[in-house]
Amino acid sequence: MNIHEYQAKALFEKFGVPCPLGAAARAHDEIDAALDRIPGKNVVVKSQIHAGGRGKGTFIDGFKGGVKLAETKKQAREYAAAMLGNTLVTAQTGPAGRMVRTIYFSETCPIQKEYYLALVMDRASSVPVLIASTEGGVDIETVAHETPEKIFRLPINPLLGHRPFQARLLAKALQLGKAESKVLGDLLPALYRMFWECDASLVEINPLVTTGDGRLLALDAKVSLDDNALFRHPDLLEFRDLGEEDPKEVEASRHGLSYIALEGNIACLVNGAGLAMATMDIIKHFGGNPANFLDVGGGANADQVTAAFKIILSDKAVKGILVNIFGGIMKCDTIATGIIEAAKAVKLDRPLVVRLEGTNVEEGKKLLSQSSLEIVSADTMADAARQIVQLVS
Repeated sequence: MNIHEYQAKALFEKFGVPCPLGAAARAHDEIDAALDRIPGKNVVVKSQIHAGGRGKGTFIDGFKGGVKLAETKKQAREYAAAMLGNTLVTAQTGPAGRMVRTIYFSETCPIQKEYYLALVMDRASSVPVLIASTEGGVDIETVAHETPEKIFRLPINPLLGHRPFQARLLAKALQLGKAESKVLGDLLPALYRMFWECDASLVEINPLVTTGDGRLLALDAKVSLDDNALFRHPDLLEFRDLGEEDPKEVEASRHGLSYIALEGNIACLVNGAGLAMATMDIIKHFGGNPANFLDVGGGANADQVTAAFKIILSDKAVKGILVNIFGGIMKCDTIATGIIEAAKAVKLDRPLVVRLEGTNVEEGKKLLSQSSLEIVSADTMADAARQIVQLVS
């Protein structure tokens, strides 16, 4: 689960990671109160969306820049009013853009040098890895591609946690002065504690800056939390912004379904993540394009299957549906009943190919054949994929 910068900065403050003073406004009548909390005249005005490249983005009405430096509070107010409720288009949002529902105001600070700092869970080694670079404030992927020698990586043993020598190694790699090195020795343990205790998969500061007076400040923050661990963090679950998520994915989560929208036209309804991936692969093999990943799980009931069909059909790009079920815990006759009830409930008007295998498969196929619905039955995955691709062509 991604969270906004202003939410990440709140976590930074809680765990003792130094950052500039900031305040958020979620409505136009909150702008003045938020600005009053920012000292001085200069204010950084930031649109809050789950996408990068905000500063270079353009709003649909032509207003340029989702991140602005205002020289007066009046100018900051004008920038915020132009951004709030507007749709920002960046390289990461696609042409549809994202609506800005929150503005974050931040105090300015003198910048001497910008760095990159992040903690990420490395899937290959299954340990947290500290990543840092002297090239902050820019796309870290570009730095890694063009000048990989400027990327410093340090794995952290999760049984030991962050150790003081690691801060000294990092300070040397970043060529920090004595004062900044001392601050880094306090910042890294705080950052790691936040990463670990919040079950984060990524905590990124880009840029981390030195100010010339011995301080290190996190000017920006990007935090991703492990969805599978959120049951341990009801307080962090409150950070979820449903407006930033695909409505179909939000609806699926309400019914306990694993759904990810894709760009194809053949919808998939499958039980089991591995089988769902294989189903998408075989659709591609026969020249089709899957419209989604949808895993109904091993114990789905008729209500969940109906909900799945409704979610699938809400995607106007879908021209056909492939149901691929291997009955184990969930028996084939049970899923067949669910498919029939769901198809009737949603008034199915697109081709439907069903492949059943496993427990009570004959009973399930009999139920489908005796229904009054136009359901195409398939015996194998290849047969099912071939038929649905032909039907939507």
